[in-house]
Amino acid sequence: MMDFNQENLFGQIEDLQELSFIERPVRRYLKTPEEIERLTVDEELNDIERAVYLLSNSSHQHCYVRNWGGGSVASYQSSRSFSSSQALGDFNREKIVFQKSTEDISSGQDVQRTSVVVNLPNLMRQNTSETIRRVVPKIREVLHVAGVEMQLAAAVSFLTILQEELVSIAAYIHSFLPIILVNLDHKDTVVSNAWLETLLTVINALPKETIRQEILSPLVSKAQLSQTVQSRLASCKILGRIARKFESHVIKRDILPLVRSLCQDVEYEVRSCMCRQLEYIAQGIGVEQTKIAILPELVELARDEGSSVRIAAFDTIVNLLVMFDSDDRTQIIFPLVMMFCEKSFKADETILAPLSHQLGKLCHGLSGNLTDEQHLWFLDFYKKFSTLGLQHENGQSEHLTQFYAAEMDAKYASVRQNCAYNLPAMILFVDPKCFYTELYPTFSTLCHDPETLVRRTVATGFHEVIKLLGSGVHVVHKELIALLQDESLEVLDALLDHLPEILRFIITGGDHVGTENKVHIPDLIPALSMAEQRAATSLKWRIHEKLLLTFSCLPQVISSDQIYYKFLPIMFRIMTTNNVLPVQRASARTLCVFVRYNRKQEQRQEVCSKLIEQLGQGKSCWNRLRFLDTCECIMDLFSKSFFCKYFFLPVLELSNDPVPNVRIKFCYMLPKLKSALKLPADKHLLQQLDLCVRKLLCQEKDRDVTAVITLELDRIETSVECFPKRLQEKDLLDHKKEKEENLLLEMEDMEKRESKTVNEKKLVSSFNKDGKKKNKLGRSRSLGGRVAPPKLISDKPTTKLTTTSNSQIVTTTKNALLSFDGTSQSHSSSSAGSSNLPSCSRFYSPNSNEQKTNGSKDTLPKKFNLKSRKSNP
Repeated sequence: MMDFNQENLFGQIEDLQELSFIERPVRRYLKTPEEIERLTVDEELNDIERAVYLLSNSSHQHCYVRNWGGGSVASYQSSRSFSSSQALGDFNREKIVFQKSTEDISSGQDVQRTSVVVNLPNLMRQNTSETIRRVVPKIREVLHVAGVEMQLAAAVSFLTILQEELVSIAAYIHSFLPIILVNLDHKDTVVSNAWLETLLTVINALPKETIRQEILSPLVSKAQLSQTVQSRLASCKILGRIARKFESHVIKRDILPLVRSLCQDVEYEVRSCMCRQLEYIAQGIGVEQTKIAILPELVELARDEGSSVRIAAFDTIVNLLVMFDSDDRTQIIFPLVMMFCEKSFKADETILAPLSHQLGKLCHGLSGNLTDEQHLWFLDFYKKFSTLGLQHENGQSEHLTQFYAAEMDAKYASVRQNCAYNLPAMILFVDPKCFYTELYPTFSTLCHDPETLVRRTVATGFHEVIKLLGSGVHVVHKELIALLQDESLEVLDALLDHLPEILRFIITGGDHVGTENKVHIPDLIPALSMAEQRAATSLKWRIHEKLLLTFSCLPQVISSDQIYYKFLPIMFRIMTTNNVLPVQRASARTLCVFVRYNRKQEQRQEVCSKLIEQLGQGKSCWNRLRFLDTCECIMDLFSKSFFCKYFFLPVLELSNDPVPNVRIKFCYMLPKLKSALKLPADKHLLQQLDLCVRKLLCQEKDRDVTAVITLELDRIETSVECFPKRLQEKDLLDHKKEKEENLLLEMEDMEKRESKTVNEKKLVSSFNKDGKKKNKLGRSRSLGGRVAPPKLISDKPTTKLTTTSNSQIVTTTKNALLSFDGTSQSHSSSSAGSSNLPSCSRFYSPNSNEQKTNGSKDTLPKKFNLKSRKSNP
């Protein structure tokens, strides 16, 4: 029983020994003091000496490992009281552990040497001559045995030195070009490609003679079939780059033979790579030689058995269309392209995506040389591509129906995406005047494609489509609404990049304004509101922020009343309920733009009152912080007088806020508050500002607030004393803002007078008509039934003329005011009006007795009560 327990006990001890051995390398992974000492560099060395030391310190660990390899098991066994087999096992284990330790040291030294290579441009800036003399030769030695990371770092550093012109071209050729050429044949493909990209960039800066001697001459041997595929691929790219440096006769004599050889290489990768370089070869030899030497090669490569070669040939042909004359396009290019396209449908689906990507450029390039039948053939081919992979119900051939397989959905979606990308080119191909009859069904299908990428591509190029359509832009209004209401936020995000431009173009009907071309407002406003709701309920707050900033273009698109009743409540809701700070700030800025271009003084005052009551005097400190953010936007967009009239005193009240963060935010605004004052008119406001600052300096107990206010007071003194020119520029800009605000008031008064005049004329006209009827009736009775013929008198033409003239004045003034970018430029709003802001406790309470209309069948929502009312007894 005792023996059994001892065996079990020993077995457990052996297991523990094995576990301790397994754990030992993990513990040794941390650097020991000896290892740290080997990796430590003397701090007194300068940068160049340290670089030389690190690049030279690379042989200690190799010697140490060799000593371990020469040791004997017997010597190791003599130091331990184990059996020979156990000694051999422990010796091998310790040797593995030590090798792991030396690998860690080697890895650390590789990191140090790589850091030297990365820092090489900085060393060149500090001391160019010493770096070239001492550091660069060491780098050249180390690169022979360096790893991938160091090789890639060296390629980047060498390129940086050339691009920043840290040395002369002659010095670069002498010190760096040989290293690039040697490492060009590195066995690692990633490293070789990195050095190749560096060389291709360096070639642009090299003189012709150097290219001829150092690059072109060795290229003859490197392009032979006996060389590796990697070497021949590099030769193709180098030939394409150096062809731009030589004259036509040099290319014809020295480069074209190598080009022909590589175009007929046994490897399809080499043929494809050389085919893509034929475009640059053609640019070097000119039009005539291109027709003689390049075009036959392209025709042959277009019939190659490799699909990648055929794709490369097709792309090159499309890019070289401008170099071929009309006969070549008609007799050679068109039959070749036609064969290429038909083959892609029947048997070669791999070239569908590349073909569809170049189709728009191809059609546009051949449009001047096609017959009506050929023109129709290309258009039908594009329409087939735009519905590829979808269910076809219009009599497609059976082989196409069988061709649609589930595994090809991704490729088909890519083809349709390319068709969406090529929409502008195809509109030019068919003529924008024929868009509705020829391309509109295809355009609508792409806008409602089941794949998000397709719809997103349409949204990205939507602004280009409407520019081409011009006065016929109204036909794509439904598609715009559909994209705004798209279920994917990616589509909305793509549309937002040019949405202000799109909306302005659609509203004005292109270059010609007409009622039939104007967008249907009730469709646009719900679509924008729905887009905001979907962005708000998603987690993609950046799209929400982008949308809110885009809303700042709405004053150019819809009326002030529509903005006031539809979008201002949205901005207030976001500012008070949203938890994302950038979104809140975006809504605050857009709200300020809305107020800036609101044409009714009463509405402007009500919004200002609501900002002060709900944000500036709100119970939540977050609302008060947002109020200060909004005031900063107001300072940027409005004149100084407007801000001082409505918001200066409410901002000063926050200097006594119980929350330190609010007081800190107030202190950060002190320089702007000081610059917003106009002396001597605002002398009383300056006195109150000084009083607040002194109170903070004397009574503030929070040290963060005290530190901020001290810092900002120093900034105020600097801005006043050191930048008088900048202050003058700001004063000129402020004067411009105030002038625009006064113009808004004049426009409002003009509209009121115009409306009053029209109403009076209608009333007089109605009264005159009633009086004439009574007179006629009396005369008819007095004359015994004889009725005199009525006089044809009407004041409608005069009224119409007056109304039209005033409308033109208002429209012209509005256009002058609305020439702005709502997200980047500063503007201002009204500075006049009553100084006593009315209460807005019922800012959005509906009034069922009043309703706004816009003069058509489209009606605005019920008017909200914007003034405070006394409570009923």
